[in-house]
Amino acid sequence: MTTLILLRHGRSTANVSGVLAGRTPGVELDERGREQADKVVERLATLPISAVVTSPMTRCRQTVAPLAAARELEPVVEDDLAEVDYGSWTGRAIKDLVSEPLWKVVQGHPSAAVFPEGEGLAGMQARAVAAVRRQAKRIADEHGENAIWVACSHGDVIKAVLADALATHLDNFQRIMVDTCSVSVVLYTELRPFVARVNEQSGDVASLIPPEPKADEATDDADTAADGGAAAPSASDAVIGGSTNA
Repeated sequence: MTTLILLRHGRSTANVSGVLAGRTPGVELDERGREQADKVVERLATLPISAVVTSPMTRCRQTVAPLAAARELEPVVEDDLAEVDYGSWTGRAIKDLVSEPLWKVVQGHPSAAVFPEGEGLAGMQARAVAAVRRQAKRIADEHGENAIWVACSHGDVIKAVLADALATHLDNFQRIMVDTCSVSVVLYTELRPFVARVNEQSGDVASLIPPEPKADEATDDADTAADGGAAAPSASDAVIGGSTNA
């Protein structure tokens, strides 16, 4: 089992301007986004973070830079955690996109949405979930099954990963809120994932530290949700709502 902290990048210049940035090169954090990135260091200070993984997009690299520097970790770039390839929609104003017929499909039936000259949301989910699983295995092999790691990505990508972890269809992923620089947490076990946090922007994270195993504990305790703690977060710890993340 590893504990994955999904971190959305801080607020970017595109977030403020209302443009669908997608994979546009050079989109950076704005002043507020840089402040958010700095605060991540303090928010996660109590956790023994073993690894930092990031989307190749500049805004994600900038978000994890303060944390990686504070922990003396070299971020691992994972291309499959990159932003959705929005194709010809990239760089367009969201206010103009809402009148496109495809916009309704993206909101109501996203598993069928394929962006012109870009990728489909179903394909995005498949490659993002595969990347998370791949990195989780690598980190468990290198740092042990109780390792805690951070992956910085984008709103739609994180929502798709959370939908998979929640065993809900991709068509429901627009009901999940993932704000800039928010933290969502998934514990991956051999049996199934456990979603411990969704869209948290503050609050105690110390409870995510796995307890020291007891000598008489059964070997499969990590795959059960019987007794609270890191492996079985209470329902009150998660906040799930609905939003449209560009």
